[in-house]
Amino acid sequence: MKCMNISKSEITKETSLKPSRRSLPCLAQSYAYSKSLSQSTSLFQSTESESQAPTSITLISTDKAEQVNTEENKNDSVLRCSFADLSDFCLALGKDKDYTDESEHATYDRSRLINDFVIKDKSEFKTKLSKNDMNYIASSGPLFKDGKKRIDYILVYRKTNIQYDKRNTFEKNLRAEGLMLEKEPAIASPDIMFIKIHIPWDTLCKYAERLNIRMPFRKKCYYTDGRSKSMGRMQTYFRRIKNWMAQNPMVLDKSAFPDLEESDCYTGPFSRARIHHFIINNKDTFFSNATRSRIVYHMLERTKYENGISKVGIRKLINNGSYIAAFPPHEGAYKSSQPIKTHGPQNNRHLLYERWARWGMWYKHQPLDLIRLYFGEKIGLYFAWLGWYTGMLIPAAIVGLCVFFYGLFTMNNSQVSQEICKATEVFMCPLCDKNCSLQRLNDSCIYAKVTYLFDNGGTVFFAIFMAIWATVFLEFWKRRRSILTYTWDLIEWEEEEETLRPQFEAKYYKMEIVNPITGKPEPHQPSSDKVTRLLVSVSGIFFMISLVITAVFGVVVYRLVVMEQFASFKWNFIKQYWQFATSAAAVCINFIIIMLLNLAYEKIAYLLTNLEYPRTESEWENSFALKMFLFQFVNLNSSIFYIAFFLGRFVGHPGKYNKLFDRWRLEECHPSGCLIDLCLQMGVIMFLKQIWNNFMELGYPLIQNWWSRHKIKRGIHDASIPQWENDWNLQPMNLHGLMDEYLEMVLQFGFTTIFVAAFPLAPLLALLNNIIEIRLDAYKFVTQWRRPLPARATDIGIWLGILEGIGILAVITNAFVIAITSDYIPRFVYEYKYGPCANHVEPSENCLKGYVNNSLSFFDLSELGMGKSGYCRYRDYRGPPWSSKPYEFTLQYWHILAARLAFIIVFEHLVFGIKSFIAYLIPDVPKGLHDRIRREKYLVQEMMYEAELEHLQQQRRKSGQPVHHEWP
Repeated sequence: MKCMNISKSEITKETSLKPSRRSLPCLAQSYAYSKSLSQSTSLFQSTESESQAPTSITLISTDKAEQVNTEENKNDSVLRCSFADLSDFCLALGKDKDYTDESEHATYDRSRLINDFVIKDKSEFKTKLSKNDMNYIASSGPLFKDGKKRIDYILVYRKTNIQYDKRNTFEKNLRAEGLMLEKEPAIASPDIMFIKIHIPWDTLCKYAERLNIRMPFRKKCYYTDGRSKSMGRMQTYFRRIKNWMAQNPMVLDKSAFPDLEESDCYTGPFSRARIHHFIINNKDTFFSNATRSRIVYHMLERTKYENGISKVGIRKLINNGSYIAAFPPHEGAYKSSQPIKTHGPQNNRHLLYERWARWGMWYKHQPLDLIRLYFGEKIGLYFAWLGWYTGMLIPAAIVGLCVFFYGLFTMNNSQVSQEICKATEVFMCPLCDKNCSLQRLNDSCIYAKVTYLFDNGGTVFFAIFMAIWATVFLEFWKRRRSILTYTWDLIEWEEEEETLRPQFEAKYYKMEIVNPITGKPEPHQPSSDKVTRLLVSVSGIFFMISLVITAVFGVVVYRLVVMEQFASFKWNFIKQYWQFATSAAAVCINFIIIMLLNLAYEKIAYLLTNLEYPRTESEWENSFALKMFLFQFVNLNSSIFYIAFFLGRFVGHPGKYNKLFDRWRLEECHPSGCLIDLCLQMGVIMFLKQIWNNFMELGYPLIQNWWSRHKIKRGIHDASIPQWENDWNLQPMNLHGLMDEYLEMVLQFGFTTIFVAAFPLAPLLALLNNIIEIRLDAYKFVTQWRRPLPARATDIGIWLGILEGIGILAVITNAFVIAITSDYIPRFVYEYKYGPCANHVEPSENCLKGYVNNSLSFFDLSELGMGKSGYCRYRDYRGPPWSSKPYEFTLQYWHILAARLAFIIVFEHLVFGIKSFIAYLIPDVPKGLHDRIRREKYLVQEMMYEAELEHLQQQRRKSGQPVHHEWP
């Protein structure tokens, strides 16, 4: 098929295309763009060859190219591609000189392309040039030895590995699928061999169509009505006011980032039959690096290495040792000897490091569009969610800090603390049987004051606030997510577009059903098989949860055993504060058990998830994430639940204590209450776990990477290490991807909300940790890890449902903590029923006067048989020894119990009502965005119609057939 030489004068004489009756005024921009396509200054011919062979392209320029306006050429130049059986392959690049590209992915001489333009405003050109060069450099990466073909993926194996037959078969099949391979030995290690993979244009187009990848085909034009115009004027007015104000230091300088032009274009599923619809300015940059890597990985996962259905995929080859790694390469070094401000970024990785991953950028907003471009939408959504969560923690941390300072400033005025500190003649009953003696109540003065910091009048308000905060956070995140999915063109991307897991295909290839969406047969898992596997998986989950409960029970027994030992310890400090020492030692042991069990949980969850044979990758990730969350949530919180709701609740009373196995007396709460134990448990676990996670995420990879660089420096001298070998020496991303990152933050969200009534400083600790976490994760992704496979996603997956479940659980647990664990309800009942203000006789008197004495019961020491006489006090509401029913519950006990149950019911219904009302008021998708999405769907159909009509008319003009301005 030969390319046609058409002069510009001949083209402009043709009758312009009339818009169809279905067109709208807003389509004028699209029509003008389509018209400019027919006024191209030159045309191309494409000769299709084998996928491995390079494609030769020749540009034939016109005589009058110099007459074309520079700006018009820049905007209207496009590359029109097709295949021999489809249509002509045309290109317009706005040059006036002949140019030959001898390779499919030649490195264009950009200086020559730019110098051919007629420059009117050199200052403006300089700005655009730097921006344009930035985009071009950012899209490049490591190349083949010919300096032309881009490396899209890297495979690594050892030469001494004996499974060369599998590798040879696998590589042969990869070439048959259309990939280009190039081998190169490592410089630092002679046993390591790298296989560089490049995907040619034809193969790229074929798989892009097969995977329904959406690509840009028209510039966006926005429809506005009268209301939106008025809103636009208001926005312009506010924008001017904002410009007058000082610049926000948290906002990134957008001029430092490349233009992401695809966000300003309508997109549609790529099709080779309609390739003329898409805006292809450059084949090298049309498909992003992330898209190219994703397509190559799709091919690697579905290529056979032996005969047999199950002998397929790079994962199995890595598991059996044929290859030791497979990863997409980084675009270059993340550091440069030249300053970025004067010389610009070397690549996107360098730009991400300088503007995002450095610790000095901790206060800046995140460049989410660039993160998405480099790492893919899935990782981009994670950092968007993490940034949103961190920002929403600011008001929660401020309110929690205010509640804490309120308790701090009013601590000395607390009636309860004053009475405890002044009770020098009140003796508490022994808290253990053998080595414990009578204890003065005022010895608990410090504990009483510390307890008041977390158990004061602001506790109930803060619990309600955090329940509402959790709802607002999730609802506004849904709105934020909808905006991101629209901006990143994920609205039309559905899970149905996900391909089946190779393991699922290999297991159930004999059982096929017709997919109701695609209409094509695909492997199917029978219901009986699925139910059986789920039952086995659920049994494994319950077994692991029971193992956690057993571990917690062991810690409880430990507390009971060492309690007696610490009470008679030689060191006076431990002997005096033996309850604190018991709790602190138990917390540390519990933390060690938690970390050890987490290692076992991960392996068991992985086996159970693979046993289920999930259909797609997202189903596998959701199933694995749910198991890991259940394991670790129970593991972390079981001891906290024990302290909050069981510690000191079933101990009995002096003379008739309940004992475990009739041997160990159950542990009692401190005379000032159990809340201090709960705060200690939460604070220590939260603090230690954050330190451990940060070390494992950054410290451990830093040490490993340093050791790898040290070995390389010892092995070679003055040799240049290629990028792919530097990437090989980095640490691979976690085996389970973002699951560990999400799990860490979701568990932290649980700590922040579930027991926040007992620890109001939890949001502040979470905020400080997350500020570090964002930059730590950014530094890790950019500098310490190999480049992960860019993956697509529309949301954060199952984690959103888990977060909503935690929000519901938080309301229930905080209601129980306030009603049962704290002394809020007993104080409330005493104040209005039994205190000095009950009859309103002396309203000026403190209504809690005498509360401590009222909350302590009497016990006759002579009944213990220890040779002591008199009375000791203990925390409970029981009758005194001289009453008609000694040691029986008093009427006040039942009043307090009824008040506690009533508070739980009222609190839960009130907070759930407020949460539901707020969720109803905040729609998941903003109204304006919803209308814009519907509008653009309609415009896309119109533009596809116009483009197809124009293409049909051009074909008829070439063949000499009559031209219709509407569909025939």
